[in-house]
Amino acid sequence: MIPETIRRAGLSDIYEKIEAGERLSREDGLRLLSSPDLLALGVLARRVRERLHGRKTYYVLNRHLNYTNVCENRCRFCAYWRPPGDSRAYVLSPEEAVRKLSEGPPPREIHIVGGVHPELPYSYYLELLSAVKEAFPEAHIKAFTCVEIDHLARISGKSVEEVLRELKAAGLSCLPGGGAEVFSPRLRERLFPRKISAERWLEIACTAHRLGIPTNATMLYGHLETPEERVDHLLRLREAQDRTRGFLCFVPLPFQPKNTPLEGEVEPTTGFEDLRLTAVARLLLDNIPHLKAYWVFLGVKLAQLALHFGADDLHGTVLEEHISEASGGREAEALSRAEIERLIRAAGFEPVERDAFYRPV
Repeated sequence: MIPETIRRAGLSDIYEKIEAGERLSREDGLRLLSSPDLLALGVLARRVRERLHGRKTYYVLNRHLNYTNVCENRCRFCAYWRPPGDSRAYVLSPEEAVRKLSEGPPPREIHIVGGVHPELPYSYYLELLSAVKEAFPEAHIKAFTCVEIDHLARISGKSVEEVLRELKAAGLSCLPGGGAEVFSPRLRERLFPRKISAERWLEIACTAHRLGIPTNATMLYGHLETPEERVDHLLRLREAQDRTRGFLCFVPLPFQPKNTPLEGEVEPTTGFEDLRLTAVARLLLDNIPHLKAYWVFLGVKLAQLALHFGADDLHGTVLEEHISEASGGREAEALSRAEIERLIRAAGFEPVERDAFYRPV
């Protein structure tokens, strides 16, 4: 029987598709993304989430390491990057990185990303991974976006496959999903023309998958993109996942305009918009197993709500993450294991500590 909430929202046909396990179309995605009935979207996404994971909600004991803020891409949506020579620019040596990561409890996952530095040699990245892996042999290292991997291939003169193999030998476990932004060529030209194309990002992600290196996938939304561009981005990820099955998790990232060139031009996303996007992503991305409520960007209270709109992962402890901090996007420095489990249980779910590959620990 179709729930009355779904019937009133005019989404009965989509409900029937979901119940039958049928794939939703682009047109379905656009209808959902324009629906003002947030509760109906939550009912739909919650059914899919519970079919996949029941009441389990995952989290990880992790630390973030941002090794440099120097970046030659100069994206208009980013408040983090600095040009070489800027008084606020920095680069962490491998030894400094290990010292930072050694502060506090040992992490189970180490998340390493940074700017596209025009002067760091290729050897630096291998030495960084090797030093971190030697210091934390039990931790999984999730490092370098596809944008950074492209940069490493260019400065080393090696193929992407060679670079990934060498990084893996140095300690790399998987790639984070950053740098995808929105796949629209229109937006890439306007907001981040120096960054790699959507095609290149997907090529690198799929190459990693082929080598047994899983990755996450992201979308930065809430700036100048259209609903059509949001849906098309999700569908391109779905198509790539059909080929490789290498995406572990999708992470929707709401744009934070503060301290960026877009401040004053666009407003921050609303909670309604964040929850609707979360639900639509869960419904369209039928082949990506996990969906993250990234509390660093959403805030902990909205992240709790997102668990009822399709998300099954609350990320982790997140020590030393500075990219969102630069745009004023952090409401907390970090969360303890006890705090994360309290948030999950208070939302009505069962906390499950995981490793980088979503294996319970």
